[in-house]
Amino acid sequence: MASNVNPTVRRRRLGQELRRLRELKGMTAEEVAERLLVSQSKISRLENGRRSISQRDVRDLCGVYEVEDHRIVDSLMQMAKDSRQQGWWHSFGDIPYSVYIGLETDAASLRVYDPQVVPGLLQTKQYAEALIAGALPETASAEIEKRVQVRMRRQERISTEENPLRLWTVLDEAALRRVVGNRSLMRDQLEQLVEQSQLPHVTVQVIPFDMGAHPGLNGQYAILEFPDAADSSVVYIEGVTSDLYLEKANDVQKYSVMYEHLRAQALNVEQSRQFIADIAKEYAR
Repeated sequence: MASNVNPTVRRRRLGQELRRLRELKGMTAEEVAERLLVSQSKISRLENGRRSISQRDVRDLCGVYEVEDHRIVDSLMQMAKDSRQQGWWHSFGDIPYSVYIGLETDAASLRVYDPQVVPGLLQTKQYAEALIAGALPETASAEIEKRVQVRMRRQERISTEENPLRLWTVLDEAALRRVVGNRSLMRDQLEQLVEQSQLPHVTVQVIPFDMGAHPGLNGQYAILEFPDAADSSVVYIEGVTSDLYLEKANDVQKYSVMYEHLRAQALNVEQSRQFIADIAKEYAR
């Protein structure tokens, strides 16, 4: 889907603009909710882009904020309309992390740290199948296949020649040593990882066990950055029942600094590539 009509990103931009209008009016989310006879949580969800927003919502909010410029109102109403369109991922049904997929689809760059598994954008189909089946043991085979298909579709962001996603991945050695599926499957996965690491827009680094304690021990996270300066960077932390999206500048800065420390402590690109290749050979024995 073209980035300029990505519904997830449109919701974020619209939410940011509505928050700006509220703050210019000097009103709190609670005050706005009281005026519109809705919950404060609804106002918060509309502003953070986690909820679809109707043109009626936009009209009502513009009324509360006393927006008199009809061009601004019309523009926001159009954004609300666009934000309700469906992205490519909706054709697969209910995807728990659809908000993240929408952000990833429009991102210019993605920095990922994963201590346990190979990141989804770099997984082979067989690895993805075994990983999802193992992580979700009570999930039906049809649902597993749907998730795998979505993952393979997401990988088009790095396989496309036109405006590919700039991906930087830092992996813990545990992600390479954990046998997902079987040893043959792991060999194929690591060999593909070596090949992908040679793409000009993909960087892979490894933190070996003997590097000891490091800033990533708290767990996996990803930092998404966007081509439009109006779209703030997002830190994504995946959860079991819900995901966390951090957009405050201070939070993004802290995770960005932590990522710089991870990159500095990891093996360099060439060392990492050789490290992965050596482990792949071990799986061939």
